[in-house]
Amino acid sequence: MWRELNPIGRHPGSHGYRRFAWTGADAECRAWFQVQAEGRGLRYEVDRNGNQWAWLGDPVAGDAVVTGSHLDSVPDGGAFDGPLGVVSAFAALDELRASGAQFAKPVGIVNFGDEEGARFGLACVGSRLAAGQLTVEQAHRLTDGNGVTLPQAMAAAGYDPDAIGPDPERLARIGAFVELHVEQGRALDLTGDAVGIASAIWPHGRWRFDFRGEANHAGTTRLTDRRDPMLPYAETVLAARREARLAGAVATFGKIAVEPNGVNAIPSLVRGWLDSRAPGQDTLDTVIDGIETAARAYAQEHGVDLDVVRESFTPVVEFDHALRDELARILGKDTGLTVPVLGTGAGHDAGILSGSVPTAMLFVRNPTGVSHSPAESATEDDCVAGALALADVLEGLACR
Repeated sequence: MWRELNPIGRHPGSHGYRRFAWTGADAECRAWFQVQAEGRGLRYEVDRNGNQWAWLGDPVAGDAVVTGSHLDSVPDGGAFDGPLGVVSAFAALDELRASGAQFAKPVGIVNFGDEEGARFGLACVGSRLAAGQLTVEQAHRLTDGNGVTLPQAMAAAGYDPDAIGPDPERLARIGAFVELHVEQGRALDLTGDAVGIASAIWPHGRWRFDFRGEANHAGTTRLTDRRDPMLPYAETVLAARREARLAGAVATFGKIAVEPNGVNAIPSLVRGWLDSRAPGQDTLDTVIDGIETAARAYAQEHGVDLDVVRESFTPVVEFDHALRDELARILGKDTGLTVPVLGTGAGHDAGILSGSVPTAMLFVRNPTGVSHSPAESATEDDCVAGALALADVLEGLACR
């Protein structure tokens, strides 16, 4: 499975992945998922929001145990973020069926669409729509960098954008959702464990800072006469690092757009996107307030206007404690070992679904700690350990 999926959407220059929602690479990944489902005799379906499902047993029976993740990527992302969870889901199901496991509940595998938000700027679109955390009107206003709207992109890919919206009946079928994911940090590498269990997802969000100045000639305009928005933007980038470091949080300006974007022109607009995450809501609020206060002071100093817009936000997600404890019991029952429980600053579909169904997560060790990069990695032994752990969990939750 990994060899078949691995080349799809891989850029020959960066060696990273560009599997953006509703593009050709995304279509290839979706076709791969359908082949995997139908080749195993599973019931294959696509919901109203474009999420793909594969079922063993009748999902209408309810109390189903579902696993899976996503197949899309960030720009030049790594091979494991998302796909490892989907491949491991099929592998875990194969393991259980080969062992003759007797299923007492339906089991589902899901590929959620547009989890990374790389094309339209909002993460977890498929799961947000299903859970009612993104309205149809909001979804229809999403636009990519080329001016293509989400409805236009879905229609071009052969899906009906007028059908999207909350899907409570489908979510009501799910008794538990467990997402396996490569760890996006080095906690497991430091403890020496191949697999861990998630405790919570830090609160996090994206903010857009629009610094508006005055375009002018870079060679003839005196420094004292300039209203250059690049200056307060640059100072704000440094302020973000400072505020995050002081608070024990993280903050990064990872995307920037400049107008008119000419080498010999003073910009009229510098637009920067901030991503910030923290262990708690109060800490995150402190960081964002500090960054915005500094940005407004810098803007005023340089005669530049500033607008700050919060584009997305996810509060702290505490995974279902009973389900989390059950995963720990299942994974430790034969070995007597304590499986490490760790928090994460990364958002996931499991976090979005947590408000609708009991959810939990398994992490697989990432020896470099690097993610959202071609350097993201996991050893084959650890990937196998993750798939076997997921099989144990599915057996404990869904089998007689």
